[in-house]
Amino acid sequence: MREFLLAFAVFLALHMVSAMPKLRERLIQRLGRKGYFAGYSLLSIVALVWVFHAALTLDFIPLWDPAPWQAWVTFVLAPLGIFLVLAGLFSENPLSISIFQGTGGTGAIVSITRHPVLWGFLVWAAGHVVPNGDLRSLVLFGGFALFAAGGFLMVERRARRRIGDAWPKVAAGTSILPFAAILGGRARFRLDPVLVLSAFATGPITLWLLAGGHYAIFGADPLLQAFLLL
Repeated sequence: MREFLLAFAVFLALHMVSAMPKLRERLIQRLGRKGYFAGYSLLSIVALVWVFHAALTLDFIPLWDPAPWQAWVTFVLAPLGIFLVLAGLFSENPLSISIFQGTGGTGAIVSITRHPVLWGFLVWAAGHVVPNGDLRSLVLFGGFALFAAGGFLMVERRARRRIGDAWPKVAAGTSILPFAAILGGRARFRLDPVLVLSAFATGPITLWLLAGGHYAIFGADPLLQAFLLL
């Protein structure tokens, strides 16, 4: 448990950097925006892998019985989460987490939700809770889901402070809840190269994970686990 708590604390500490504007801007000035996000993403992935490996050392305490349908929750939500993270990171978005925040236009994903990266992480985490019916998985993935959910308020406040008086105009064509602005008539669904490429990239990434990548990184084979439930 000690290693798991330490790994999770390191993961949270890394992500608190984005909540410290002065430190974050200092790092961006020194490394460049692309260099900052590349290094930040690499460290986050390393910390994430450490958290998973530490979680696997915890005692297995079952909470609910496994069922075949549970695997499909992950097979649907995990790729959706990957797509949202990719589209969010590489789309121009001054309102939330993005490599290309910019100051002008916004990517097509922003018309769906202005926080695609947070939604992607939340959906991915929630999709892993259902088929992993044990205490350590609930703590692990439930913790990630709560962390992502708490990020909405933090990122929203930071964007409002950064954009200032232009916030109402910039945020008018989007929403926190996915598709709320489109259904409300404040935005229209559109496509752009980043959205399309993210959708196409999600396929190979998902196939690679199912073909052995997930086991190599996290020590768990989702296809084998689903097969054993049949």
